[in-house]
Amino acid sequence: METVYTKNAPEAIGPYSQGVVVNNMFYSSGQIALTPEGSLAGEDVETQTHQVFANVKAVLEEAGASLDTVVKTTVFLKNMENFPQVNEIYASYFGDHKPARSCVEVSRLPKDVLVEIEVLAIVEGV
Repeated sequence: METVYTKNAPEAIGPYSQGVVVNNMFYSSGQIALTPEGSLAGEDVETQTHQVFANVKAVLEEAGASLDTVVKTTVFLKNMENFPQVNEIYASYFGDHKPARSCVEVSRLPKDVLVEIEVLAIVEGV
């Protein structure tokens, strides 16, 4: 098992890593809308979702994966009424690639953010 860490995404805010690689699979921790410096990236769900994807892309890259190798995502929303906006932004990052996905509404997320996303991806060349 290899622990993944990049300074291009926020550090873990608890006793966990940004992600791990086991065999040829990358398992990310949930990424929220913190900048790599640790500050919240806006108050609206659109800005936060773009920051989440910047963080997801950074940890994927560090692991040797990419959005193109993601096989499963889990999206956590504070309010399901934000689903259309998040879904549109999500689609813009994945394009024709359609990984499996779960999306759930939760009562609260770390740092009171509006969205959190975790991914499972294949690491090529492992």
